[in-house]
Formats: sequence, C-alpha cells, structure tokens
Amino acid sequence: MAEKTRYSDEELEEFRILIQEKLDKAMREYKEYCSYVNNSDGNDVNDTSPTFKTLEEGATTLSKEESGRLAQRQMEFIQHLQAALVRIENKTYGICRVTGKLIPKERLRAVPHATLSIEAKQQKR
Repeated sequence: MAEKTRYSDEELEEFRILIQEKLDKAMREYKEYCSYVNNSDGNDVNDTSPTFKTLEEGATTLSKEESGRLAQRQMEFIQHLQAALVRIENKTYGICRVTGKLIPKERLRAVPHATLSIEAKQQKR
C-alpha cells in the first residue's frame, strides 16, 4: 500500500476546527494581556495612601512588563496558528517541512501548528 502523502479533506477539517478553537482562546487571552498592559480597567494606585503608592507602582510595572511579554508570546502563537490554517487551505498541513512525510496525528493534536516531525526535530539538535 502506498504511503499517504497528505491528510484527507475530512482530516484537515478536523484539524481546522481544533486550530480555530485554539485560535479563538488565544485571541481572548491576548486581549486580556493587552487590556492589563494598557490599564484599560482603570485600576491603578490613585486610591491608595502615598506610603504604599511607590511599592505598588513598582509591582505594577513588573506585572505590566510580564503581561507585555506574555502578550508578545501569545501573538506569536496566534501567528503560528493562523499559518497552520493557511496550510490547511493549501492542503499542505501536517507535512514535515524537512522530511516531507506526514506528521503523526497525535503530534498535531498536541501541537497543531507543528511543521516538523519528531524525527526532523531531533535531527536539528
């Protein structure tokens, strides 16, 4: 029997749904991080006593920096998921870009934006 060279349209649709769900969740989380960084909830230190204001401002700055980093990582994840959706449309989704073989479904379910099989990833080390 010939080795399968791509996933069927039904399988690609299954992955598209999985990726779209992850993308929707990632977008919500990204908006939350951005909201915190931009302080759009209006919760700052204006209503605290001056003694604690300096401490709170320092902690707030650290929290905002961390949220900024998390937002940046989340945006990269979103871009990877969007690229995976493009590969689904092109019917190239799930094909390892190094070996040209199909990436196992188990790996794609765990890391739906994967472009390398485990074999290829281990070769890169």
